[in-house]
Amino acid sequence: MDARHIKVTIDLAELARRLAKMAERQKTMTEIKVTVGSIQTDASGVSVRDTRRAVHFTGEKLGSYTEPGTGRDGRPTDTRGTIETLYRDQGERLIVHVEDWSHWQGEPTTYRLHEVTEADLSGRGQFARLGQECGYGRPLTLEEALTPLDPEERAYLADLEEDRLESLRASYAGAVELDE
Repeated sequence: MDARHIKVTIDLAELARRLAKMAERQKTMTEIKVTVGSIQTDASGVSVRDTRRAVHFTGEKLGSYTEPGTGRDGRPTDTRGTIETLYRDQGERLIVHVEDWSHWQGEPTTYRLHEVTEADLSGRGQFARLGQECGYGRPLTLEEALTPLDPEERAYLADLEEDRLESLRASYAGAVELDE
């Protein structure tokens, strides 16, 4: 038996394992219905702009992650937020459905789909928190933790810190006024 024959045998065994795994997953797959687009309402809750469309595919839901939004004071709020849901479709693709929702007047609720990789679901990937919820996450490596943030991440964190400081200033000013 030469090395090529052994490699072909190993590759066929791996292919057989993958096919068996896919066949097992097919049993748990169902019809998934999600929405893409956006909707915006006025103060009375009447839709003023609705571009939503339904999307149907066969797949399985792997998990979801919900992040509360922030109010004008920089604190978490239950009037806006983000829901990320991870699906695997029939073709083994990983799909993330993102719903950025808001109950604020004039602010739209948007719905998007993203095809992602396992790298997007781990470390510093775009959907790392969702990945952790669904078993794809991993701790950052020392290299990743020491790597400077990209400009977009840095600006986002600076905005959060500024909002937090403004909230502290406002609460401190309110406390001083109450004491006087």
